Amino acid sequence: MIVFMDGSPVSPPVGLPPVERMILDTMSASPTVFRFASPTSLLFELRMRANILHSSNALASSGARFSTFAQSTCNPQFWTRTPKGAFELRPDVSPADAIRDIYQNGNLYSFECATAMVIVLYRAIIETVGDAIFNDRFANLTLYDWNYDRDLNLRRIDPANVLPGDVVYFNNPDVSPLTPWWIGENAVDMGNGYYFGHGVGVVPGDEIIRALNRNRIPGSTVSASLSDNVIAPGYHIMESWVNNPSANYEAIWSNPFPLRQSLMTVRVGESTEHRYLPVSF
Repeated sequence: MIVFMDGSPVSPPVGLPPVERMILDTMSASPTVFRFASPTSLLFELRMRANILHSSNALASSGARFSTFAQSTCNPQFWTRTPKGAFELRPDVSPADAIRDIYQNGNLYSFECATAMVIVLYRAIIETVGDAIFNDRFANLTLYDWNYDRDLNLRRIDPANVLPGDVVYFNNPDVSPLTPWWIGENAVDMGNGYYFGHGVGVVPGDEIIRALNRNRIPGSTVSASLSDNVIAPGYHIMESWVNNPSANYEAIWSNPFPLRQSLMTVRVGESTEHRYLPVSF
C-alpha cells in the first residue's frame, strides 16, 4: 500500500503510461507500506523506475555485447579504456552524451553485467532529470564493475519488497571454473516475472536460472537461484535535484522523455521477439 507523509489522500493518478501504472499497481497490491513525502515524490519514483525498464530494454537491443573485463571494448571518441578494462570518460565530452553513445553505437561496446546495471541506471537518470543536471552530478564517470558515482546513492532493499526497476542478483554457487563469469547474473526486475540481464536479454527468471545451470561444475545438483541481494538508487535524493530552484523542474515534467514502455525485446530460446507484455496483474 501507499502512504503520503504530507497527509494527501491516496487516489490513482490519471493518465499514467502503462509501465508506470504497472509499477503503481504492484505497490498498491503489496502488503508493504511504501511511504512517500507527497504525490509528487511518488510520480518521480514511478517515472524513474519506468525509465530504468525502458533503458534496460534499449540496452538489450543496442548491440552491446557481454564480455569479461579483459576483453571489454568501448568507443574511444567518448571513453578511454584502462588496462584493467574500465572505461574512463574523456575530458572533452559530456557524461550524458557518453552514456547515450553506448545505446547509439552499441556494436562498439562490450562489458560484463555489473557494468551494464550501472549504465542502465545512469541512462534512466538522464531521461528523468535531463542532461544538465546529470552532467553536473556525474562529471567524472568511470564504468567498471560496481564502481559508481556516489550520487547514485545505491541502497539495499528488503527482498520481500522488490518492485520493477530494482536490481537483483541470480547466484550460481557451483559455477564451473571453465566459465567463472557465469558465477551469477545481475539483472533488472522488469515486472511480470521478466528480468533484463546483459548478455541474456529480457527473459523470464527461470530462463536466467537455466542459463546459469548450464555452466555449473559437472554433476552439481545445486541450482542457481534468485538471491536476496536487491538494490535501488536513492529516488528521494534525485528528486531533490530537480526541486532545486536552479533546475527547470516544470520544463522537465511538461516535456517528458518518450517511453516506449510496454514494448519489450524478449529472447525465447534462441530466437528474439518483440512483443507487448501485459502491464497489469
